Amino acid sequence: MHYVYFLRSIRRPGKTYVGHTGDLEARLAAHNAGSCPSTSRFRPWQLVAYIAVLEEERAIGLERYFKSGSGHAFWRKRFLG
Repeated sequence: MHYVYFLRSIRRPGKTYVGHTGDLEARLAAHNAGSCPSTSRFRPWQLVAYIAVLEEERAIGLERYFKSGSGHAFWRKRFLG
């Protein structure tokens, strides 16, 4: 399985992040450990939602969509309320 995941900073709730991975638990731990330069400033992070798909290519495509303007608006409205 591959996952597209949505994170929100606990310390700064206005900061969000979307990514993809094959190991959701390890990736969240890496974000919270500060191992990812793009998210280390706003840790700790909480998992808000994720989507599981079979193919990595599909996960990459979904991540790309959710990082676009309309995709970002979609997931913020649906997952963050």
